[in-house]
Amino acid sequence: MTAPLHHVIIGSGSAGYGAAMTLRGEDADCMITMVTIDALPFYNRYDLPGVFRGHHDWRKLLAVPPARYDELGIKLRRSSRVVDVDGERQTISLAHQEDVAYDRLLVCAGGRSYLAENLIDSVGLMHGFGSFEAAMRVYRALPKGGTAIIIGGDMIGIDLALTLLDTGYRVVLIANQQTFWPHVVEPVERKRLLKALENKGMTIFADERPVGVLDTRNKKFSRAVALESGTEITGDVVMSFCGLSSSVEFMLGAGVDIERGILVNPELRTTNETIWAAGDICQIWHDKEKIYKFYHGWKNVRVMGELAARNMSGSHEIFDVEVEDRLDIDDDGNLRSTFWTR
Repeated sequence: MTAPLHHVIIGSGSAGYGAAMTLRGEDADCMITMVTIDALPFYNRYDLPGVFRGHHDWRKLLAVPPARYDELGIKLRRSSRVVDVDGERQTISLAHQEDVAYDRLLVCAGGRSYLAENLIDSVGLMHGFGSFEAAMRVYRALPKGGTAIIIGGDMIGIDLALTLLDTGYRVVLIANQQTFWPHVVEPVERKRLLKALENKGMTIFADERPVGVLDTRNKKFSRAVALESGTEITGDVVMSFCGLSSSVEFMLGAGVDIERGILVNPELRTTNETIWAAGDICQIWHDKEKIYKFYHGWKNVRVMGELAARNMSGSHEIFDVEVEDRLDIDDDGNLRSTFWTR
């Protein structure tokens, strides 16, 4: 009797979670292991701004209770960091010296927030927002009605900024080339979009270059951002939202092609026939344009995870590389983005 296949998924975000649930639906007998660096099971990170609306119970954020993974026969390895993938031996190595063998591997490790090199020395004075724990730290650090300084303002940051404004906080946006990432907008449209944010109550410094973050706790505000022009912007917390960079270092020994992300064909398969990739970590071949492209956003990432899982189970489905990419303003002056579409 043939042994059941062992599917290993690296990452427990939207792509990884969707893949695990799809794999179980495709094959009741296969072994499924999810490995994630996160302490919590899957929750939608797009819901994190809700901490400013009083959503402080992490259990209510979870897509399913932790026991559901056991019921479905999905082995969830939390707080586990993958440091290497051996594509020839078909094993992944964890930071605590353990190797895990797989028959088929899906990499959904996502990306990390990009930080400009000139701000790296200031990282200790800035807040992240990539996890529930980080979001709660921002909530506790920001006094009611306080000021948040956002550098860049990608679409994740814009969503948070609009929530802050709506809940009585002040927001200062230092706009740069990453503002509205991953959308690419023309200069005239960019001015329109920034004006729409200004109309919502946001204070905007356009095309100013921050050169450092200062600790000013002995004054009215605890933080200041120094600009290249000599201006200092004061606030209570500073956050950088300048897009994502793929976390691919652990894949260097996997025998797959890598550019900025893991390169996959439209079936989301890598150059190693036992490895697939999905979500923010992969670049998909666009045959018409003859380039590999990233496809970010909640809907794209979830679709990729589920599609990759079906292909790991024997299908040959193709990801729609012509998926719509739109950012505009509705009749009420609100931004509409396919990045946010659910």
